[in-house]
Amino acid sequence: MPVLTRLIPSPVVVDIRPGALDDLASVLADQRISHSGKLAVAISGGSGAKLRDRLAPAMPGADWFEVGGGTLDDAIKLADVMKKGHYDAVVGLGGGKIIDCAKFAAARIGLPLVAVATNLSHDGLCSPVATLDNDAGRGSYGVPNPIAVIIDLDVIREAPVRFVRSGIGDALSNISAVADWELANREKGEAIDGLAAAMARQAGEAVLRHPGGVGDDAFLQVLAEGLVLTGISMSVAGDSRPASGACHEINHAFDLLFPKRAASHGEQCGMGAAFAMHLRGAREESAYMAEVLHRHGLPVLPEEIGFTVDEFVQVVEFAPSTRPGRYTILEHLDLSTDQIRDAYADYAKAIGS
Repeated sequence: MPVLTRLIPSPVVVDIRPGALDDLASVLADQRISHSGKLAVAISGGSGAKLRDRLAPAMPGADWFEVGGGTLDDAIKLADVMKKGHYDAVVGLGGGKIIDCAKFAAARIGLPLVAVATNLSHDGLCSPVATLDNDAGRGSYGVPNPIAVIIDLDVIREAPVRFVRSGIGDALSNISAVADWELANREKGEAIDGLAAAMARQAGEAVLRHPGGVGDDAFLQVLAEGLVLTGISMSVAGDSRPASGACHEINHAFDLLFPKRAASHGEQCGMGAAFAMHLRGAREESAYMAEVLHRHGLPVLPEEIGFTVDEFVQVVEFAPSTRPGRYTILEHLDLSTDQIRDAYADYAKAIGS
């Protein structure tokens, strides 16, 4: 009998709504997650710690661990202390750094992870990747997908609005990333997974086309769902290709060249995506993406995050070296310094008109 379908790695529970945290204890009691109630909960000193008093009474079998930061050392220390407790599952409660540390620690000790996001800053909350700072800068480590994802929109609205804006930029960059993947397929014969591409593209398009704003539950629902779907698309593809193209190469270049001045991940990815769309000749799409980014309070020009045109040209020139082997519009065009400068001038003029 031939296999006619494939299994998709995805959470067994995805709960995105206002008040979702009120039912966290019942979700964790699912026999597929925890049969004994013995849980290790990783929290930050900020948003996670504030929620501990609220959640602890309903989770009497949980032990709580405060994580100092988002480094590889932090994640290894977390794993070392958790492995002594004979837990059923790990819960990562907080922002991206805490969830990434919890992902890595859970994978290291062979336990499932429940991701409870307190902000929507990027698409890593449901991805098979943990991004952690290390001695060489920053590394990406393969991990299993979370077994459950809980996003309480009431909690999301309490977080600083810059986190939501960052998530918007990261979600919109999917559109450019998928276009780069399709380019690599046409020009280099790189295999493309149609399901992963469809999931990532539609997640980005849903955020792009939604008329709501950062304070609107309906918009936050679509954004949160889009970020979760993007994470699953990366699992389907087996790597970050559906959500990472020239946009993320530009983001990585900002981080590496100007580590003390870099803006948020989503701000840089969103701007990189709008510029990459312009480079590939999708001028109307680039202008509309820039318009939407601006409407949500995100930058579309380097000056808006404190960089000069010369510095942006340097970033774009350096960007391909951040992901050797990845083929995007930057590698395809292979622009000289002067050509990048001219292209940027054209882009700035086009989105300003």
